[in-house]
Amino acid sequence: MAKVAFLGLGVMGFPMAGHLAAKGHQVTVWNRSPAKAAAWVEKHGHSAAPTAREAAAGAEFVMACVGNDDDLRQVCLGPDGAFAGMAKGAIFVDHTTVSAGVTREMAAVAAGLGHGYVDAPVSGGQAGAENGVLSIMCGGADSDYAKAEPVLAAYARICRRLGEVGAGQLAKMMNQICIAGLMQGLSEALAFGQKAGLDCAAVVEVISQGAAGSWQMQNRHKTMLADQFDFGFAVDWMRKDLKICLETADQIGAQLPVTALIDQFYKDVQLMGGGRNDTSSLIRRLK
Repeated sequence: MAKVAFLGLGVMGFPMAGHLAAKGHQVTVWNRSPAKAAAWVEKHGHSAAPTAREAAAGAEFVMACVGNDDDLRQVCLGPDGAFAGMAKGAIFVDHTTVSAGVTREMAAVAAGLGHGYVDAPVSGGQAGAENGVLSIMCGGADSDYAKAEPVLAAYARICRRLGEVGAGQLAKMMNQICIAGLMQGLSEALAFGQKAGLDCAAVVEVISQGAAGSWQMQNRHKTMLADQFDFGFAVDWMRKDLKICLETADQIGAQLPVTALIDQFYKDVQLMGGGRNDTSSLIRRLK
């Protein structure tokens, strides 16, 4: 069992830190709003710290799950940042979806201070975090990943090292590119079926067992048909992720024409007031 700090207790981080506690690890949490950290301690026990630095002090592993590149820098750097509190040899594990550029930047700073670094973005959504069945895509040195993997198992269905630092974030970009295309296809199919007068739930029961089946179809078709979107992974966050994908594609010379188009469709949903709705609200454009 390890001494672990967990930084960031949003819809993903709160249950992920809880799984670490349930598995017997010694957990100290930190959150930008102290009330959330206090609520976590009330539910799970263990302890909370007033700064990321104090949470990281003495921890063997420091996990972070925050919002974006700037949030990650703020959590890592400065006199109250996690790096200032970590002991040499401790490993920083970043679950945030950020750019590969900031990942490599933070990893270089960590290495200069004698810390290990693993970028480990996750997929599986809030339900995956709550049920401890996330897919975790990792980048980092073999030795750092080997140490972190048994701890990550607390909330992983599958966890794999895919290359050096930054590889996890690049893999997460692939994940988001796939989801964007799948969600648009599902939205078009359901809107088409409704216009055609079909029982779409019955149709999905059939086609989900064939080549068209996907996680999105299985887990989102009912709420999409019911026009319910006040849950899940927000459109605002998807646009943040797709921006990272499109900028990275420009940097490496890749083409993402469909992803660029769907990003604009999500912009339409934002303009309709749906920025905090689940990504499945893409169907609202078609109704």
